[in-house]
Amino acid sequence: MSFNIALTGLAAAQKDLDVTANNIANVNTTGFKESRAEFADVYASSVFSSGKTKNGDGVRTTMVAQQFHQGSLSFTNNSLDLAITGEGYFAMANDLGAQDFTYTRAGAFKLNKDNFIVDASGNYLQGFPVDEATGDTTSVSLSTSSALQIPDASGSPRATTNVYSSFNLDSRALTPAVTPFDPETSASYNSSTSTTVYDSLGEPHILQFFFVKTDAAVTGNDNEWQVFATLDEKPFAANGTEQTTSPYTPISTFQFDSSGLPQSTDGTPNTDATFNPLTIPSGGISGLLSNGASFPDDVNINWRDEAGTTNKIPTQYASNFEVKALEQDGATVGRLSGIDIGTDGKIVASYSNGDTSFLGQVAMVRFSNSQGLQQVGNTAWKKSLTSGEPIAGEPGSGTLGSINSSALEQSNVNLTSELVDLISAQRNFQANSRALEVNSTLQQNILQIR
Repeated sequence: MSFNIALTGLAAAQKDLDVTANNIANVNTTGFKESRAEFADVYASSVFSSGKTKNGDGVRTTMVAQQFHQGSLSFTNNSLDLAITGEGYFAMANDLGAQDFTYTRAGAFKLNKDNFIVDASGNYLQGFPVDEATGDTTSVSLSTSSALQIPDASGSPRATTNVYSSFNLDSRALTPAVTPFDPETSASYNSSTSTTVYDSLGEPHILQFFFVKTDAAVTGNDNEWQVFATLDEKPFAANGTEQTTSPYTPISTFQFDSSGLPQSTDGTPNTDATFNPLTIPSGGISGLLSNGASFPDDVNINWRDEAGTTNKIPTQYASNFEVKALEQDGATVGRLSGIDIGTDGKIVASYSNGDTSFLGQVAMVRFSNSQGLQQVGNTAWKKSLTSGEPIAGEPGSGTLGSINSSALEQSNVNLTSELVDLISAQRNFQANSRALEVNSTLQQNILQIR
């Protein structure tokens, strides 16, 4: 009996050594979770034996339990390196469209030849669908998740629909010496400013505004200005049609009050704190283009900044001409310039034209019993009956934890503790070996009795 007891002790000590050695071997494995060998005594008795005198039958391994506490973070220069701070797991699939997921904490991801985000084994990182414009998640179910792909195509152009312009016109200015207005004659206008607008093909065009102080002797108003406009040096009227002969018609007329603030537009009191906006019909202004493109929508000229800031409305003060705001909402064709992954797992693509687009959201799951997960190697697990079903959710919600981009979760193995455990396991093995040796000696002595 003692021989068998010593053998169970040797087996247990060997298991302890194996587990400790595996922990030490994976001390630098990203996302690795250390294991702990757990043991229990073996005790058997019958109804006719006395439990008070039973010595036990040895030891057995009950479980090699993985410890899922957080590992430390190591920061990198790769935006596709992801680390989880919390209880969540990344969901991975070995093929496009597959629903047989594995789960991992190892976030050393990269792009494959098709620009999908994959791990070192080629498994696809799963993500939830989102609205491209707002980033709102449309579903957090694993059944609707799909492999995340980074587009390599150009961003689509965006035609200009709004122009925002605000300025200060010098109240000291005199009526131009040259009349009528001619965009090619600088003496025929007081000030000018320009911005770039974009058509449906993303081709840029120069939109220029010219400001002309009117003659008070003619208009009866000392604070009146006319605004003329050209597109690619082609003068156009308020309806967007080209003007080919002089005198040119202004697109708008401004009247300021005695305080230098907007009072009326084209002789009509303003409906707001600034001059009334001008809508240029798309059919008219598209006729100025000669490249086969168009302005799909009307172009709105707003005499303010985009945010509608109070101190950025047009003014007429006794100071030099100043442009307070000059913006537009169009964009040319954009090239992918960067990828950013937030703590909420949302992947944002940035383009060279200033546009941004949401590509998806990294899917995260958790389990009711992480220690019930089935190990499958490569620092990955699968669900089992004891782990429960995966509970999917957005990063940052509940206990899932958040995502750190450009970071990796290190192994949670404490090397010092493992070395101490290694010594303890070695001594345990030696002690059981000694017990086995003593038992063998005793048996030998018994056999030698004559």
